[in-house]
Amino acid sequence: MTKHLALVLLSILFITRIGVTQELAQESKASLNFYQLSIDTLFESKQVISILKVPFEKYTTQVAYNQSVLKKTSTFATESNAIAAINAGFFNMKSGGSVTYLEINDSLISYTGGTRPDHPLNDSLINGVVIITKLNKIKFEHKKPDSVYLKSLNEDAVLATGPLLLLNGEKVLLANKSFVNNRHPRTCLCLTKNELIMIAVDGRSEQAEGMNLHELQEFLLLKNCQEAINLDGGGSTTMWMKDKGVVNHPSDKTGERSVANAIIIKLKEN
Repeated sequence: MTKHLALVLLSILFITRIGVTQELAQESKASLNFYQLSIDTLFESKQVISILKVPFEKYTTQVAYNQSVLKKTSTFATESNAIAAINAGFFNMKSGGSVTYLEINDSLISYTGGTRPDHPLNDSLINGVVIITKLNKIKFEHKKPDSVYLKSLNEDAVLATGPLLLLNGEKVLLANKSFVNNRHPRTCLCLTKNELIMIAVDGRSEQAEGMNLHELQEFLLLKNCQEAINLDGGGSTTMWMKDKGVVNHPSDKTGERSVANAIIIKLKEN
């Protein structure tokens, strides 16, 4: 790490602490911790980053989806009576539906590559899964064959996505591809000891350049993430909160993009 980058990261830590204090005061009833960083020196670029911290003990995580009709992340959230949401997996922009493995409540929604197991998605970038267990625990792991998840009855939801960014507090080796090396808006999830962190990185604008995935890994380590995984980004990148609406700046000229699925957050029932 260069001296310049180290100083920039220290400044972000300071900004983050201010943001946390302000948002905790505003969100004390729900205990969600949202803040937004706007900085023009991170990785020698302009960045706007929306961050939502979700404590494990008070909230449940679910996957909302539709395999035939694309919907906005905000629509998935409001229809599910969620309090927060972020866009999730990769999808077919023309016909709709997930193009990676998706399983909800032990029911198969889509195979990796579509709806047929004999037409797999041959993409090394889709190398991970988000798993929500029956006990509402969240974990990320290297993707196994679809058949493994089909046979298992331990999950409430399984979503294949990627690439994996961090495992056990270490960077995962990334492929040398333009998707990895070029700057784009990014959506990702990360886990710390006590919380799920949802992150939306704006991009493709004068105010925000976006990040490549190497830069995103560096930023996630700064946020003390132990595990992290990339979700669909680009024009799909959207973070939504109840009573706040869409809190980031989607890059499409038409605004928030319709998608096939979203990660939603709800209060645990007593």
